[in-house]
Amino acid sequence: MNDVAVYEARLELIDFLVEVFHDTPTEAFLDRLLGGAIQTPEGTVNEALADGFDELDAFVRTHRDRPVEEVREALASEYTRVFVGPRPPVLAHETYYREDTEFIGEGLANVEASYGAAGWSPPEEYGEENDFVAVELAFLRYLVDLQRRGHEEAFGYERVFLDEHLDHWVSAFVADLLDTTDVGLYRAGGLVFEGLVEFEDEIVAQMVSG
Repeated sequence: MNDVAVYEARLELIDFLVEVFHDTPTEAFLDRLLGGAIQTPEGTVNEALADGFDELDAFVRTHRDRPVEEVREALASEYTRVFVGPRPPVLAHETYYREDTEFIGEGLANVEASYGAAGWSPPEEYGEENDFVAVELAFLRYLVDLQRRGHEEAFGYERVFLDEHLDHWVSAFVADLLDTTDVGLYRAGGLVFEGLVEFEDEIVAQMVSG
């Protein structure tokens, strides 16, 4: 796989995850997914990604003949139960999983400092605190896109963000998610998220010494 294809694959994975986690997936996204327009890659990068793609393929096979509106309605119900509540079983925020910071306190300021250092401001449409999973993924996408456009310093920003943020909470978040839901799209999202972080860690390790 050449560099262009690798960047495209990285960005596509992040876009998929943002769509899964920022809110109930749109009908347009589900239409592409169930219609076969979103393909899972061949080969094995790591176990979490492989398991996530298997979950996604199974979800598509199960639901591809159902009306998209019906699938979205079921996903909306599960998204609300899992992530919104009342009393959601999974809080998709970094600071909830950090033992060394307060939830919506110093930890949130640290996340926002990472964004500011790289010259990025979170989008307003997520309607959540800036340590929300979709916001952190959007920042990761920004860094990968900078790298694609030749900004080598973005590898350093990503190294810090992985070491100080994503690596600290992705595994615990995914474990909670897998314990909470049997819905294949959300299980796939969790596993792909964990696998993506592992994959990104390997890529950045090759680009940043020390």
